Amino acid sequence: MSRNAKCSQAEMHRRSLSDPQGFWAEAAEGVHWYRKWDRVMDDSTPPFCRWFPGGVMNTCFNALDVHVESGRGGQPALVYDSPVTGAVRTFTYRELRDEVARLAGALARLGVRKGDRVILYMPMVPEAVVAMLGCARIGAVHSVVFGGFAPRELAIRIDDARPKLILSASCGVEVNRTVPYKPLLDRAIEMATAKPERCVILQRPQEQASLTRGRDLDWSEMVAGAGEADCVPVAATDPLYILYTSGTTGVPKGVVRDNGGHLVALKWSMKNIYGVDAGDVYWAASDVGWVVGHSYIVYGPLSQGCTTVLYEGKPVGTPDPGAFWRVVSQHGVNVLFTAPTAFRAIKREDPEGSHVRRYDLSVFRTLFLAGERCDPDTLLWAQKILDRPVIDHWWQTETGWPIAANCIGLGRLPVKPGSCTKAVPGYDVRVLDEAGREVPAAKIGNIVVKLPLPPGCLPTLWNNDEGYRQSYLSRYPGYYVTADAGYKDEDGYLWVMSRTDDIINVAGHRLSTGAMEEALASHPDVAECAVVGVADEIKGEIPVGFVVLKAGVSGSPEALVQDLIKLVRDQIGPVASFKVAAVVKRLPKTRSGKILRSTMKKIAEGTEYPIPATIDDPAILAEITESLAALGYPRR
Repeated sequence: MSRNAKCSQAEMHRRSLSDPQGFWAEAAEGVHWYRKWDRVMDDSTPPFCRWFPGGVMNTCFNALDVHVESGRGGQPALVYDSPVTGAVRTFTYRELRDEVARLAGALARLGVRKGDRVILYMPMVPEAVVAMLGCARIGAVHSVVFGGFAPRELAIRIDDARPKLILSASCGVEVNRTVPYKPLLDRAIEMATAKPERCVILQRPQEQASLTRGRDLDWSEMVAGAGEADCVPVAATDPLYILYTSGTTGVPKGVVRDNGGHLVALKWSMKNIYGVDAGDVYWAASDVGWVVGHSYIVYGPLSQGCTTVLYEGKPVGTPDPGAFWRVVSQHGVNVLFTAPTAFRAIKREDPEGSHVRRYDLSVFRTLFLAGERCDPDTLLWAQKILDRPVIDHWWQTETGWPIAANCIGLGRLPVKPGSCTKAVPGYDVRVLDEAGREVPAAKIGNIVVKLPLPPGCLPTLWNNDEGYRQSYLSRYPGYYVTADAGYKDEDGYLWVMSRTDDIINVAGHRLSTGAMEEALASHPDVAECAVVGVADEIKGEIPVGFVVLKAGVSGSPEALVQDLIKLVRDQIGPVASFKVAAVVKRLPKTRSGKILRSTMKKIAEGTEYPIPATIDDPAILAEITESLAALGYPRR
């Protein structure tokens, strides 16, 4: 056991800030290096910082080959579970390594070299994981774009990354439909200025795509006969991938992740934050198109020697609210990581948790929630029905791994529902007012991280150092701006309440919509909710609420709304001026489950808005518009 593993979260956090070089040098000992670094941290050109310069390694080798060579080749590495197609497949570490090496060989045969970019426009299939690792194996930089993204958004990413190759599939499979990808891809390439040399298409049984002569290749034909490629040594500071922040328009924000610092941070987090060891089964119920999929479906679990689950399905409807518990039971999942919205969906369909009792969850240890703020009611409900620790934690696409968490591997702290607990070692989290002064305990402000950011966080944006500086570092010199608002309490627990643009100004009072949502969610009939600030001539802004009810709830919506108004008044106070709420069937969300509050705000205010490229179902916006109209919005 390392010296770090014997420390508490508080002790380790102190050490990580007082001696970052020694702390991360020790953590890096768990990574296989072809050549050790010259320096642990190079912060000679502030505000930029690079980790492990001079070090040479390969991320794919650390994720696969090192386990095969150490005798773990027969252990399951990847379990693919697809209730939408009825498929379940398991790959051992040796089998997955061989698949990756063959694909890497095929890419190399097509001329893909170290530093070339490859865009992946893929569904949740094993080939997506193989493609990510195959790129990493030969030093190519992958950029995963969520399968089914609109052509314009894909075209923007093509023009920014300028890929040599695009790997895609004929379709994605949803609960009740098939989504053809090839027409979307063709349209995006037509719109893009930077044309890829080749596109490789995985033909799925549910949809056969027509191939463009001279440009497109069939996936299976491309791989057939390809030799296995060895791992290519790359610099620790070389990019592993580019991941574009969702909803990007104009000049895109391509988050860059390096090889060395990324792997050190993820491998450290698997043991110390999530409490998992080699051989454990870890399931992040997300998508490889999002940062969670990169960090905790692919690179984190595999670098730790875990079995990782790739799930092509939903928390409900595939076929019922017991879908997650079936996967946990069938595959022996020890730790599950998903978004709070998934549990709100399960709670709405199965408020009593009856489906949990149908499955054997005896090996299941911990549930982690992240992706958006987890209201206390959802956390307490999950804790009650599972009888397991439920840990809310907080991080961002830009950081790549948790900023604040209850680190299970360091000894669990008491849970405060609604708080993501405390800063993770490596992060110096502060709360500042508009003038850049630290605020007292319990006072809401802007959450920032004092530079330098720890390993694993973005060193910059792709080909856009100035954009990185302006977007994240300019407002408070010496700090990374998270764009989240919240506070620390008297015990040092961090409460992330909302995005800074979700802090509303009601008659001069700065109020958190997250706190109002917390009050609404505490009502026993409410499954999920959202609050947005809407422009008001008298008060500047006023809050408008939207609530989705649990299955089987009856009674008058008008009476419920009055109950909710009283709840907010009791918990927040009359200053909130919360007087308007609508009962709706569902909330508009991105495919990753985040509620589209800014779009709802624009509808309420009558301002023009684009259909978000990440929206799960655009038809929901018409329902929201109708509900707001019944409440007299937009005001005329």
